[in-house]
Amino acid sequence: MSDDDNSPISARAAKQLFAELRSAPALVLAVSGGPDSVALMWLAARWKRGLARGPQLTVVTVDHGLRPEAAREAREVKRLAAELGLAHRTLRWRGAKPDTGLPAAAREARYRLLAQAARNAGASHVLTAHTRDDQAETLLMRLVRGSGLAGLSAMARLTERDGVVLVRPLLDVPKSQLIATLRRAKIGFADDPTNRDTAFTRPRLRALLPQLAAEGGDSRSLARLAGRLARANAAVDVLVDGAERFLQLRARGDAPQAGVRSFEASAFANLPEEVRLRLLLRAVNALGHEGPAELGKVETLLAALDQAIAASLAASPRAAANGRPFLKQTLAGALISLAGGRIHIAPAPARRSKGRMRADHDTGRFGRVPSGHLNQAGKTPGRSPLFQRESL
Repeated sequence: MSDDDNSPISARAAKQLFAELRSAPALVLAVSGGPDSVALMWLAARWKRGLARGPQLTVVTVDHGLRPEAAREAREVKRLAAELGLAHRTLRWRGAKPDTGLPAAAREARYRLLAQAARNAGASHVLTAHTRDDQAETLLMRLVRGSGLAGLSAMARLTERDGVVLVRPLLDVPKSQLIATLRRAKIGFADDPTNRDTAFTRPRLRALLPQLAAEGGDSRSLARLAGRLARANAAVDVLVDGAERFLQLRARGDAPQAGVRSFEASAFANLPEEVRLRLLLRAVNALGHEGPAELGKVETLLAALDQAIAASLAASPRAAANGRPFLKQTLAGALISLAGGRIHIAPAPARRSKGRMRADHDTGRFGRVPSGHLNQAGKTPGRSPLFQRESL
């Protein structure tokens, strides 16, 4: 992109934005009617016109049913899509809306509906209009929440979600360039007042960006930081892959158990802390049945596991061989135990009714106790810093 954040996007630059998608049979464009997504639609339509053959483009607008203006905005998107020669569909988020966590619930519903639309259109890719400004805001949101390295990597250009590939072709483009592009083309767009509603976290952090920019922390530098953290995160993931293979080789002589991951405790203990943490997180998320585990709870579990391993290694041979577990905890629907010099992670039994005792996730006491690059064929040949699964 141009170094001038206020200049319109040239035809040549637009062509580069979508070049990797030329051989895709069909693409879904997520367009709400705001400036970013309208610019995405206009740029994609112009790119498609310049191809002898190219993907079938379908524009999809999701009406969350939260604002009366949304239906009118969807009709305006449909009108503009027709002018550009593009098919359009409006999908509605039906049913009761939550009293809390509304932005997250709306986002989940939107991606679910977009994935459904992609499957119906025979498309494996959904294009969204996230910009460099969005990347900076996402980094700040995750920073104040104390996210780990994966979360601070913010958004990737390519991610897999609900069986489709999400593509963010505008992730390096500032919003100001998109607005300049639309103004030059004399194309209107909607203004969503919820983008300024300080009842939500993102608009409050967005309001701080001018002050940060005055200190050198503009969207360009924040997005660059997210990219560097993504690069570091991808490198750590490669180390974790290698550690996982190493532990599997160490377990070759053991009889495998279906639905169970088992590690040699002493070999696990010698790995770096971040690698141990991610191995544990992967296993819990793969085998648990209560959704993704919270990073903080996995950190607490790892601390307890490290202590239990140290105790088991210091125990007498007789105590170590009696079969009694040195640790037994549940987390996010997974059962984690340490016995006989091995760590075992398996699906936890279904929860009992209220009033029965359950192992506490954080302490182990009893009480009440929660990434590869997809190519255009949908395969996963390897990991890339450009590709992440969605995470907080």
